[in-house]
Amino acid sequence: MNILITGASKGLGFELVQKFAKDKGNNIVAIARDIKQLKKLQEICEENFQNKIHIYSIDFLSKNLGNDISEILSGHDSHFDIVINNAGYLINKPFIDCSDNDIADIYKINVFAPMELTRQIVPALNKEQLCHFVNIGSMGGFQGSVKFPGLSIYSSSKAALANLTECLAEEYKDEKIKFNCLALGSVQTEMLNNAFPGFEAQVSAKEMASYIHGFSIQHPLYINGKVIPVSNSTP
Repeated sequence: MNILITGASKGLGFELVQKFAKDKGNNIVAIARDIKQLKKLQEICEENFQNKIHIYSIDFLSKNLGNDISEILSGHDSHFDIVINNAGYLINKPFIDCSDNDIADIYKINVFAPMELTRQIVPALNKEQLCHFVNIGSMGGFQGSVKFPGLSIYSSSKAALANLTECLAEEYKDEKIKFNCLALGSVQTEMLNNAFPGFEAQVSAKEMASYIHGFSIQHPLYINGKVIPVSNSTP
């Protein structure tokens, strides 16, 4: 399979790439900003799984994002079987204190980057083959879930991503392109630790990566256009 994963330099993305790399037949494109960490990931996959993944450093805040994505995609098979929009940005700050740049950066990474990536991938897909887009959302963006002060911009951006997922699934329902959004509860990652120092999630990045890996492969046959809460607490 051809697989593309964003936010691959740490946390969930770092673990997800390794899950897919265990299958030597998988051709993996790993995207993130931190090229040093991507190279570390590439070495791990080559040494442990004999799978030489493709790594690309990209800044989702770049004014040339469209061109940067186009350049990456031009070097690969035009069809991807799985695309996981995992890159995310979280700031824990009271709503009134969020600057224009804070708001713009969160929405660029959490919403506009997945939009641009999807816009460029979809037209080049092989219409005879299945493609599953998995957008990594948040329980903070899931309607009816508990909300937390300081996360209004982050949560609203994830709500936008969830709604976009539903809309795209409807738009492409007659084609072999499936869209789902996983609204994750807290996962022990560097991003969570930076936003909530000292907080310990009940689920590790490796554990959640195992779930997402299986969902990405198996579920487009049965599930499409769904925003699925993945949390071990209620609500």
